[in-house]
Amino acid sequence: MNIPMTASLPSIAPFRGALSRRAVLAGAALAATMAMTGIAQAQAQIDQPAPAFSATTADGKTVTLDSYKGKTVVLEWTNHDCPYVKKHYGSGNIPALQKEATAQGVVWLQVISSAPGQQGHVDGTTATKLNKDRGAAPTQVLLDPSGQLGKAYGAQTSPHLFIVNPQGVLVYKGGIDSIATAKADDIAKADPYVKTALSELAAGKKVTHASTKPYGCSIKYGS
Repeated sequence: MNIPMTASLPSIAPFRGALSRRAVLAGAALAATMAMTGIAQAQAQIDQPAPAFSATTADGKTVTLDSYKGKTVVLEWTNHDCPYVKKHYGSGNIPALQKEATAQGVVWLQVISSAPGQQGHVDGTTATKLNKDRGAAPTQVLLDPSGQLGKAYGAQTSPHLFIVNPQGVLVYKGGIDSIATAKADDIAKADPYVKTALSELAAGKKVTHASTKPYGCSIKYGS
């Protein structure tokens, strides 16, 4: 018995269109996730070579990480308007640590990654004056208004500190100490992570707390 096929099948074109749109959105989401993962993987990792860089100093010079090979290098992200930074500069804690470290041959690089128009952004002349007024003594001040250097290291807060050993390997990243407040009275009670790491490194020991949680104001990167 033959049954006449008079009814037509519904068109699948609308479904194809919806599937295409979903595929595009899913692809875009996947690409974004992969890009974010790539950025995370590119950030500085303990016991791996520190990200190379070329940066302009407050006095207009150009320095590279390679130019300091053979020396211990500290990178300190800063923002003079941040209460947490004021805690450590107003108390004299960071300036004293800078002077102690540089007297022992350590290179201390202060890094300013605030974008133009954002809190903490300054030009070289202002950065130099701020350090003079605070009694600070970094080896150099690096201006990073594009945020390229900060993002390469994964710098999140001010302050946020990184230590590179004489072989160019990252041996410490994190907070300056263990008490995440803006109260100067807490400095004496805190575990001084950076000070201890520098002492251990100078003694030829492995850094005990190589990765700690940074605290402070978020770095004011541009878009």
